[in-house]
Amino acid sequence: MHPLLFFENHYVPAHVAYTWFVMGALVLLSFLATRGLSLYPGRFQNVMEVIINAFDNLLNDTMGHEGRRFFPLVATLGLYILVLNLLGLIPGFESPTANLNTTVSMAVVVFVMTHIVGVKVHGFKYIKQFLGPVWWLTPLMFPIEIISHLSRPLSLSVRLFGNIMGEDIVLAVVLLLVPLLVPLPVFVLMIFTSLIQTLVFMLLAMMYIGGALEGAH
Repeated sequence: MHPLLFFENHYVPAHVAYTWFVMGALVLLSFLATRGLSLYPGRFQNVMEVIINAFDNLLNDTMGHEGRRFFPLVATLGLYILVLNLLGLIPGFESPTANLNTTVSMAVVVFVMTHIVGVKVHGFKYIKQFLGPVWWLTPLMFPIEIISHLSRPLSLSVRLFGNIMGEDIVLAVVLLLVPLLVPLPVFVLMIFTSLIQTLVFMLLAMMYIGGALEGAH
């Protein structure tokens, strides 16, 4: 898709414009959901509570009680990625996660947070996990561990980007060839895939941060 006109003689790429749109929509929905909290919630508050509770249960099952402090990060990533993924199903829109710049930005946040947590919790001892179990293995283990950690943001970003990009291409082809009722099963499959990719990103992020909390063994 061509860049969108932002203001005179300045352009914003489509994936950036759609990302801003989703951010604004989520901020508005969050405000509306928390503006009038009630012990007897309406439908909208019920839906938001179900989503947040699902994220909370997933985080507790994956990271335990220690992981509760990372709930804002994990829940924000999960809700944000899910909406970005599903946006491409709406005619006239495209998924920002089908652009590598979007997925890399989120993967870098997880990568940086992982090592900040590791250093904060364990101090200098956190570096020991890069050196191997015994000193004479350090020349071999150090580059292996560095490559292993650097591959994490690559894996997070490329996996999400590749799957959502593939979805968008399949949807475009199917709508072009059979634009009536036949694409409905494809829509259902894409919704399922969007949910799975959101779950995978969240699980990997929690595992990486959880590993930094535990430190080297």
